Amino acid sequence: MTLEPVRYRSSDEDSGRWAGFPFRDGDLVISTRSKHGTTWMQMVCALLVFRTPDLPAPLPELSPWLDWVGELRDDVVARLEGQDHRRFIKTHTPLDGLPLDPRATYVVVARHPLDAAISLYHQGDNLDRARIAELTGEPERATDRVPLIEWLDGWIAADPDPRAALDSLPGVLHHLTVAWARRGDPNVVLVHYDDLVTDLDGEMARLAFDVGLAPPTPELVAAARFDAMRDRADDLAPDAGGVLKDRHAFFRQGGSSRTGLPTDLVARYEARVPALAPPDLLTWLHRPT
Repeated sequence: MTLEPVRYRSSDEDSGRWAGFPFRDGDLVISTRSKHGTTWMQMVCALLVFRTPDLPAPLPELSPWLDWVGELRDDVVARLEGQDHRRFIKTHTPLDGLPLDPRATYVVVARHPLDAAISLYHQGDNLDRARIAELTGEPERATDRVPLIEWLDGWIAADPDPRAALDSLPGVLHHLTVAWARRGDPNVVLVHYDDLVTDLDGEMARLAFDVGLAPPTPELVAAARFDAMRDRADDLAPDAGGVLKDRHAFFRQGGSSRTGLPTDLVARYEARVPALAPPDLLTWLHRPT
């Protein structure tokens, strides 16, 4: 029996927009949580598909975020329907909230949750929340900024429903646990963010093989490096509708940010996560930097 996808909704996204999506053979669906390497993987796919760093349009136009309620669904689908290249589509929805179509390949990027949380914290300063509210029709969300370590401590301790708070620690590990359970499926590919940092050439080649594309050239790998992407922030940053204050600031840091965190905070994190994800996933996720 095929289960109906879980409906994930927040103030700015709705996984129900995938219902009835007209898939094609070869579609790539990039499923990540926030700050897990979404834009990086979109760029990797763009380079492997187009075979040149000179993309035919800004990356957010080539690879739209279907779930985002700031743009009409019909407009996004029409843009995708008009593409004649192999499509690669962004989503922040876990695999259990998506229609799993055998014609598509689902690429899930994992990142150490503490690194992703630190990036998420800093991204909060770069969002134009008034503009987001204008586009989504939702009230502007107030933010009470606290120091990073205090914020991380609360993020580690919080225990919301993971399906209602996908950027929480339970939400992040729910997203990855769902993907981990399907890692043996022929059309699911898991990628670790740290592997993109340490072996971008090898990871691009592995992904190309897994999805049936030609391996990358040195020129394509160079264009996918973090510094090269930051230099092209105006074309690559996910800034549909002008929601970022500074596109270059979106590419804040490409590596690990968790080194130097207080040992007691890391200990609280390590004590919390075994209840949220299977041990083999955590072993794979928590590799040394």
